[in-house]
Amino acid sequence: MIRSTLSRLALLTATTLALVVPAALPAQAAPTLNRGDAAAGWLARQLVDGERFEAVFDGVAYPDQGLTIDAVFAFAATGTSGSYSAAAMGWLAQPATLAGYIGDGGEAYAGATGKLALAAQVTGADPAAFGGVDLISRLRGLQSPSGRFSDRSAWGDFSNTFTQSFAVLALDRTAAGAPAASVSYLAGVACADGGFPVYFDQPTCVSDVDATAVAVQALRAAGHPTPAALSWLVAQQQADGGFAGTGAVNANSTGLAAQALHSSGRLLAAARARVFLRGLQQDCAAPVAERGAIAYTAGGFDPATAVRATAQSVLGLTGRGYAQLSSADSVPTAATLFCA
Repeated sequence: MIRSTLSRLALLTATTLALVVPAALPAQAAPTLNRGDAAAGWLARQLVDGERFEAVFDGVAYPDQGLTIDAVFAFAATGTSGSYSAAAMGWLAQPATLAGYIGDGGEAYAGATGKLALAAQVTGADPAAFGGVDLISRLRGLQSPSGRFSDRSAWGDFSNTFTQSFAVLALDRTAAGAPAASVSYLAGVACADGGFPVYFDQPTCVSDVDATAVAVQALRAAGHPTPAALSWLVAQQQADGGFAGTGAVNANSTGLAAQALHSSGRLLAAARARVFLRGLQQDCAAPVAERGAIAYTAGGFDPATAVRATAQSVLGLTGRGYAQLSSADSVPTAATLFCA
């Protein structure tokens, strides 16, 4: 799961919340038996004004660009909800939204820049001219001689394995490719057991399922083999097919792991993870408004966690890795779960 910080949210001003209501979205698609499409459809219908997600702290709603991008990735993975994806990308390109995410002036956040650049590439936008910003040049400018991508901020450097992975994934799609030093740096932070930690330069290297799942995809996209990381990831799978992260077996970690495993050819482990995810999906016995959503844990549906859980689970259900995502030929509509 991609971490955010309250300190950065505190920087957002009221102008960041000035939003443009998009044009009317198309009617819903016909009901479907495809679990991934149904989950993506539910996710699309949760977007505020059909274009964004928000995080609420102390009763105040702040734009959540990272979660909105996760939804864009989910729509691309299923080839559905294209109009919602376009509206989300339009919102992300607005100056206030953009500056509040990747930084403005002397602030520059590498992870956000890489993730947004990847979203632009996935949706067919130009990452070198997104909302008037050259995300690719900006990202390359945040790489140190060691190959590490770091934040430039008075609030500190929040860069981590997710940062490095999304930067490599985005730059790998460019004509010049991902710099060799950046790929080597990412490969070099692996722990002795083969997995990857969330944070760099810790006294003890502790492998993390989410970080390993994303790092594996970035390295493989750049042509770097990851057998030890995949073996570690498979070894973390629970008897029910799920994966644990932040202390609990959950949909988010399982979705990321399933995505990495399937796109890396570990099909049996990926299939078991999909069974776990389908077991968390709200079916026809659930209230209509919840059908298609994926609960965070087996503890039951919680609207506070279901959006992020569903967004990250969709990629696991489809098995499409970040390197393979594309919104080309996506249908504009959002599906609903078929119930007889």
